[in-house]
Amino acid sequence: MAERPYVLLSVATSIDGYIDDTSPERLLLSNAEDFDRVDQVRAESDAILVGGNTLRRDNPRLLVNSADRRAARVAAGRPAYPLKVTVTGSGGLAADLKFWHHGGEKVVYTTDAAAPGLRGTLDGLADVVGTGPAVDFGALLDDLARRGVRQLMVEGGGSIHTQFLARGLADEVQVAVAPVLVGQPGAPRFLGAADYPGGPTRRLTLIGTRTVGDVVLLRYAPKPRPESPSHTAEVSA
Repeated sequence: MAERPYVLLSVATSIDGYIDDTSPERLLLSNAEDFDRVDQVRAESDAILVGGNTLRRDNPRLLVNSADRRAARVAAGRPAYPLKVTVTGSGGLAADLKFWHHGGEKVVYTTDAAAPGLRGTLDGLADVVGTGPAVDFGALLDDLARRGVRQLMVEGGGSIHTQFLARGLADEVQVAVAPVLVGQPGAPRFLGAADYPGGPTRRLTLIGTRTVGDVVLLRYAPKPRPESPSHTAEVSA
């Protein structure tokens, strides 16, 4: 079996741990310099994943925006865009979402029960994979490995980040902390309650810090890191 991808979680949060507010418009926590940094990490990745709730709420295209970075990928023998991945337990993803109509190949991981209906909805737009009675994140990583994915960038939302960390499947967490306080009841947070490996007394390893304009980027390793992973070398702070 192919080695599972290196899983990199990427998030921007307020100082008080929120990833958005409660307004209809998306709260932009990153600055222009940090958005460019994220674009670089996307370009270095083989696949980018967001959850179905994020697709419905934000309707993102999820692209490598820099033409130079896309050209560099092609020059290296890679597709211009990373594989785009989403996860849905319900299967309730409409065919008119921007996600399906921009960029390169797409794949959806869902339950066996939801897969047939979703294949009908997304016919010709995405590969739909059923992983059992519930979405199996380990099976998801195994399938991505078979597709040649060596680095998976996970961009949320909070429930997706929670699942990867709670299951011990994340290799790196990149948290961009913005100088903002949200403080709104009901606003989405970076992580939810879960039985995280090691519990609250276990300390993650800090592997890098740097400022990006008025944002502070923190990089943590939730588990022992592979030695000198060439596919993440350019991500180092």
